[in-house]
Amino acid sequence: MGLRPVDLAREHGLSTQAVRNYEEAGILPPAGRTPSGYRVYAPRHAAALTAFLALVPAHGHATASAIMRAVNGGAADEAFRLIDESHAELAGDRRTLEAVERALHDLTLPDAEEPARDAVFIGPLARRLGLRPATLRKWENAGLVVPGRDPRTGYRVYDASAVRDVLMAHQLRRGGYGLEQIAQVLERMRTAGGPEALRPTLREWHERLAARGRAMLAGAAALDAYLDA
Repeated sequence: MGLRPVDLAREHGLSTQAVRNYEEAGILPPAGRTPSGYRVYAPRHAAALTAFLALVPAHGHATASAIMRAVNGGAADEAFRLIDESHAELAGDRRTLEAVERALHDLTLPDAEEPARDAVFIGPLARRLGLRPATLRKWENAGLVVPGRDPRTGYRVYDASAVRDVLMAHQLRRGGYGLEQIAQVLERMRTAGGPEALRPTLREWHERLAARGRAMLAGAAALDAYLDA
């Protein structure tokens, strides 16, 4: 027996207009039509809508839409490629989180090198870390670190918080992370108020990654059911 748009909408807690919009966007396969022109949906349309709604929390609306359009267009390989890219992105996020936690651990070890209490110039700081001053200037240009300026000479000077940012950036660069990623992490840490204050944020980050991983499992199961349908 065919399903009306309202039947499909009610089953998934949507409006009938949303169902029609999803069909027009290619997220649902084309509906059948009655002799009078009314849409008629089948169980496979319900399976498609279930799959899409399960994919959204895992991959985001845009990617979930692209996955469904690919499947409905007979391009399953493209759908699988999009899913692979999302999994790779999640794995990259996990590696970044692990690198941040390692860096925080190194910064808070009892015998770790403490940030200088007094302002330090760029040359001594670079030598202390085995870096070139040009590297620290590059990090400044990328927004990673914001040193002050000596009022007499105009030279760059790094206070305790700036040194902490440099140490964190140094750890993450050694882990192979890009400047844009590091800038985001440091901004998150500044907003949180320092390494220790960042720990609740890291727990939330863990929870978000776990939730997305679980959503990917649910999305994969729903998509597999739709492919069978």
